[in-house]
Amino acid sequence: MRFFALVFFSLLFMSAKLPTQTNNAPIRYPLKKDVATIDGIVKATYEVVSGEQGAKRNWERDRSLHHPAAIYAFQDSVEGKLQQVVIPVSDFHQETDTLVGTTGFYESEINREVRVFGNVAQVWSTYQTQFESNGPVMRRGINSIQLFCDQDRWWIISWTFDRERKQQPLPTTFLSQ
Repeated sequence: MRFFALVFFSLLFMSAKLPTQTNNAPIRYPLKKDVATIDGIVKATYEVVSGEQGAKRNWERDRSLHHPAAIYAFQDSVEGKLQQVVIPVSDFHQETDTLVGTTGFYESEINREVRVFGNVAQVWSTYQTQFESNGPVMRRGINSIQLFCDQDRWWIISWTFDRERKQQPLPTTFLSQ
């Protein structure tokens, strides 16, 4: 009996001396909740890009969602004509940092359609953008997100988006039912 008591108190004493994780411990990316499911990875991307004016975005978390060769593509008006622009994720981060220096930016999903075959997924994510939390909707559009599942995690391979315009309203099929 004395032996078990000695072992018990020794373990109790040793456990009191063990370091404990604090709230200041670094977060290791990717977070399993971000990449284990399609829902998780789409939700994480909207969380990363959204925030108050001047608030630093968590690009480390965002990079953990994107395949290293992932690209962003979007339509931009150059001299009054629409033109497709393709940029690496790092350039998207820089452009977003410039934007959030001047305004808040909150993007949220209002509808999603998903098609999956094997390890490949196509996500149509209808979004709305606000420049202040709970502020008026400033624009809407559709994100076309291509995903690939590799070793029990999803990767964003490409992210293409276009915004709604007067001459190009969102189709009702892409709005929540």
